[in-house]
Amino acid sequence: MTVMAERGSSQLSVDMFERIAEFAEREDETVRFEFINGRIGLRKVTNGNHGAIIMWLVRQCMQARPELDLSPVQGLKVESYRKGRALPDAVLAPVAHFAGQGDWADTEGVLMTVEVTSFDSDTHDRDRMEKPQAYAESGIPVYLLVDRDRRSVLVHSDPDPVVGYRNVLKRRLGQKVVLPDPVGIEFDTEELKPYMD
Repeated sequence: MTVMAERGSSQLSVDMFERIAEFAEREDETVRFEFINGRIGLRKVTNGNHGAIIMWLVRQCMQARPELDLSPVQGLKVESYRKGRALPDAVLAPVAHFAGQGDWADTEGVLMTVEVTSFDSDTHDRDRMEKPQAYAESGIPVYLLVDRDRRSVLVHSDPDPVVGYRNVLKRRLGQKVVLPDPVGIEFDTEELKPYMD
């Protein structure tokens, strides 16, 4: 669900959004908000298969690149001038990179963001349109989208702050995927098939 964050002619400030998001999470741990393109988005609680995909990716990254962490809990400051707040399903960065940065970290040093589609009405706009643009604007080198609806994996690379990611490689489930540098990891998506509910 996405809610416009405007009242009259003024937009909701990032500080106010962060207070609202912190309060909501304190009151109900199943509620998580994002703030992209001046709109508050409510992150739906994921199901077991969604979580299994993330944990599978965590294991792949740990085996291939033990000097990196794939964190499934880190929020990021995104978009031009860092006016947005995104909650990727996972963020790849050097080990302990986010220590001391709080709920919303800067994107400097982030190598990759990961999203796994959810079965809700906002997944198209959020995961396929808005987030790739916000991550590219922020200079994140790689965006990995596991698209359960379309049974595919998309690797976005070569970010441009204006046009978004210039390279998008699509692989059907069951094919090998190569994540380009600076990630440099290859995996076989055949193992993801059981989690495509």
